[in-house]
Order: sequence, then C-alpha cells, then structure tokens
Amino acid sequence: MRSIGEIARASGLNPGTLRFYDRAGVFVPAAVDPHTGYRWYAEEQLPDARLLARLRRVGLPLAGITRVLAGSPAEARAELDAHLRRLEDGLSDARRELSAVRCLLDSREFPVPQTRLTVPAPALAAALDAVRFAAPADAALPAVAGIFLDAEDGVLHLVATDRYRLAVADCPAALAGPPVSALLPTALADAARALLADAEEAELTFDGGLFTIRAAGRSLSGERAEADFPDYRGLLRLEPTHRVTLTAADLLALPEDDGSTTLTATAADALPDAPAPADLLVHVNRGFLLEAAGGADQLVLELGGPIAPLAIRFPSRADTFSLLMPIAR
Repeated sequence: MRSIGEIARASGLNPGTLRFYDRAGVFVPAAVDPHTGYRWYAEEQLPDARLLARLRRVGLPLAGITRVLAGSPAEARAELDAHLRRLEDGLSDARRELSAVRCLLDSREFPVPQTRLTVPAPALAAALDAVRFAAPADAALPAVAGIFLDAEDGVLHLVATDRYRLAVADCPAALAGPPVSALLPTALADAARALLADAEEAELTFDGGLFTIRAAGRSLSGERAEADFPDYRGLLRLEPTHRVTLTAADLLALPEDDGSTTLTATAADALPDAPAPADLLVHVNRGFLLEAAGGADQLVLELGGPIAPLAIRFPSRADTFSLLMPIAR
C-alpha cells in the first residue's frame, strides 16, 4: 500500500488533487484509516493515477475522465477521440480570433478593405426568417440585440440569440474582399428583409462601420452595432445522447404544464455508443419550442441531458437549426 504522498510523487498529482478526485468518486483510495482519515492506495492503482495525471494535463473534463477510467476500452477511445475533436475545434477558433485581432491591429495603420457579398435573395430571406425569432430588440441586451452576419468564402452564417435560445441559418454567398462579421441591429435587419420580397439577388456591402444592402433596384444603409457578439461557434459543438423525430402534430400534442413542455427520450432514442441513461426527461419553454419549430412539418430533437442545450434540426432544411436552453425543474 502507498500513502497519498507516495502515490502523488509517483503519479505527478498533488495530494490536494487526489483528495478532490476521491470526493468526486473518480479515483478513490483502496482504504481509508477510520481513525486518522489517511488515504492508502494499492500498488495496482498507480497506473490509473498516472493515466489520470495525463488526462488532467490535456484538459479532459471530469465526466470524461470518469468514462475513460471506468468504461470499456472502446468507450475510453471514443471519449478521447471526442476530446481531441474539441481541442482541434478550439484551436481553429483561436486561429480565427487571432486572425480577426490582426485585422483590427492592421486597421489602426491601414484602411480596412471593403467586403461585398452577392447572395440569392430568396435564400437570404429564408435565413433571416429562420433566425428572427431569437433576435431581441430590447436595448437592455446590447450584446445580442440583433442578427449576427458572419461571412467566409462560399457561405454567410446568420446567428441570433437572446441568451435562452440560439438560431443559426446559412446562406450561399460569393465573397469579394476579406472575410467579415457584423452585428446588425434588429431594426436594420428587419428593414433589410423587407427589400428582398421581389428580388432574385442581393448585394451586401461592409465598409467600416457601415452596412449596405442592394436588391431589386433599391438600397438601404445603416450603422453596424458596436457590441461584440458571443462566440457562437463553441456553442454549436454538442454531444447529444438521444435523437427524437417529431411531426408538427406530435409537437402540438405534447402536454403543457404552466408554460413548459416535457420532452421524453427513451433507450430506443439513444444514439449508438452514447453514454446515456435509459430514459431522459427535458423541460423546455413551450412557446420557445414552437417558435423554433417555425411550422415545420417534421423536426429532429437532439438531447444531451436534463440541463444540456436542446438542438432542434429540420430534415428539409439542413442549413438551419436552433438551440434551446432547458428549464430546471
């Protein structure tokens, strides 16, 4: 048997960390002295302690560490693969943010080039309609009061959130100039939507703090919002455990309890290899859920736990989906 100090020195973990993992039930000692409370570890626990130290160094979350230590080899490999994808996505986000920072630094010295986007007007109108329900006009929420346009080569992402729900829709776009992102005040986005009714194509121009849209011989200009939009890309990396398909009739038939609806997923809805309970109950705001569904004939709900964001997807609109925060009950 080894003392907590000995196992700490041999594994690279400190005693405080070992006590934390003991209290969390992740890595418990083989024996605890009933009189002194001293923790003692078996010799065969050392490999797991060293493994735990490595998992901690790469930032694996507590739940993931538990699954690696307690799960089957296949479950452990799946958890490591999922964490590696998260790290790679995070690195991509960091590169994107650093590129934006460099552009901001360059703009202090050199004029920012103008960016123009050419988009199909019907597709842009559909994307604006798909995210509008989640775009608040409340001035008390300046960080999110609008629709965020995030353009890169070949696609324009439209994002809106009121902190309780988030909607994303994509639109094909031909880009001339550097990639650009801008938060349009809700009123400006609504006015831009009105120009698209009879148009086949629209041109969007981003010139410093000015946004201009031209469609069907008409144009509209307005100031972009100065507020920073939340990092929506990180919110899109969900790890659902269940997937449920509902028709519009199924959705309307769900019972209502004081403005909320309870979604039920069973073992039959569990995704392959997903570490999940047999049944899962998620409570959501009924009005928010119906708004996100947007009258679709069919939708797919992806659930990851009672307090995890709920993803709402549409078989007929692969470029549009929403996230909805559950209600704690």
